Amino acid sequence: MIPALFPTPKSDPELAPFRSGLVFAFFNALSWQIGIGTPMVLFAEQLGATPFQVGLAYSFVFVLTPVQILSTALLPKYGFKAVMLGGWRTRSFFLAVPAALAAAALALGGERPWMVHAMVWSVFFFCFFRSIGAASGVSWFYAILPAQIRGRYFASDQFASAVASVGTLLACAALFALLPVYWALLTQYLIALGGSTISYFSLKQLPDGDRPTAISLATVVRDTPRHLFTRSTFSTYVWLAVACAVVATPIPPFAAYFLKVGARLSTAQIMVFEVARYSGVMVAAWVIRRRIDETGARPFFLLALGLYAVVGLYWWFFLRNGVGGIPGLFFSYFLLGLGAATWAIANLNYLPKIIAQESRTLAVSIHGAVTALIGGLSPVLWGMLLKGEGGAGRSLDVGMFQWFFVSVVVAAVILSSLVARLPEEKGHPVDPIVIGNAILRPFRAMTYLVSLVEPVPRKKDEGR
Repeated sequence: MIPALFPTPKSDPELAPFRSGLVFAFFNALSWQIGIGTPMVLFAEQLGATPFQVGLAYSFVFVLTPVQILSTALLPKYGFKAVMLGGWRTRSFFLAVPAALAAAALALGGERPWMVHAMVWSVFFFCFFRSIGAASGVSWFYAILPAQIRGRYFASDQFASAVASVGTLLACAALFALLPVYWALLTQYLIALGGSTISYFSLKQLPDGDRPTAISLATVVRDTPRHLFTRSTFSTYVWLAVACAVVATPIPPFAAYFLKVGARLSTAQIMVFEVARYSGVMVAAWVIRRRIDETGARPFFLLALGLYAVVGLYWWFFLRNGVGGIPGLFFSYFLLGLGAATWAIANLNYLPKIIAQESRTLAVSIHGAVTALIGGLSPVLWGMLLKGEGGAGRSLDVGMFQWFFVSVVVAAVILSSLVARLPEEKGHPVDPIVIGNAILRPFRAMTYLVSLVEPVPRKKDEGR
């Protein structure tokens, strides 16, 4: 199993020099699954967070995308490695805050009002420094990996991250089932902190790439309005993708929040549903991507929207009379993960078909930034609308939550009719955009498209 996850000179001599990158992918999954995933939502709820506070904390990873854009200006001066290490090192300190809060709750015999505010701020700073490090991201690996092994590396990267992610979710479910809630949360955040520390030291072992050339911010400011508002297939698709993000992004945090405060399910049960959602993501990642070259992206956009509509319809019935119960919820989570990853994969395949090669770097970054930023504001706005009676504490307006899922269904139907009109040439295959294991985080995948760094060829690849 270990050689399959982490290649050795004997099992794969070409990948072995980059083994530490795969170790990074594995242990980094522990930190993001807990630090900005459903365990974070459940921790915030346990501390007494309102829907607005949950939506705000969940949105930080999206709305801080401008920090990622600005941080690309650091790359030509400091290089890929220094920027990513700086971001990853500093973000780790803010994983210690929730661990300290869990320990404080144990010592004090329960939560205190100030704790939820400290929790939200810790997520903000974690995401802030993560955004700085992410400015390097996939571009660094492109700069150091030989062209002939990139596909194999990113496939291994995805596999290592998937194994770690599923293991983390199952471990969280088991901890919630076996331990008192704050002991479980303390243990989880210590795991996340350990994963973040190991991932940092794994990154340190990788070589730096050549200093890149970044697109100037003046060029970004000048050309962004043209890309977004000039009538074109690209601009049409960007706004359809934004609409889809606005619809889909709030579903995971508020579904988990409702199941805890409204349906009164246990945290362990909710984490099992997260395993189902992640199973849907993995099915899409390993099945759909093999068929999309034959069928084109558009049918998969329509499939994703259809799945969102089914999920929205099911939840509307569930909120009214509990139809389907636990098995229905499990299946709806699976469909949600399947739909999110299907859209993300289709997006990576479709974008290169509608963007000229000379403007690809900037256009893809614009698409990722606008989609992530506007889509990330959606949980904040819905959090304000979903506040329960009195607007404070652990409560959620179930009637408004039903209207939320009505809006999901209606938007999915309208978007389907518009997406069906998108032009797509078949018979002219293009290389899809590669974002490594980020495809396994489909709701955050747009943030990984943001890079104002022009591709840097390896010296050994030049002249090929």
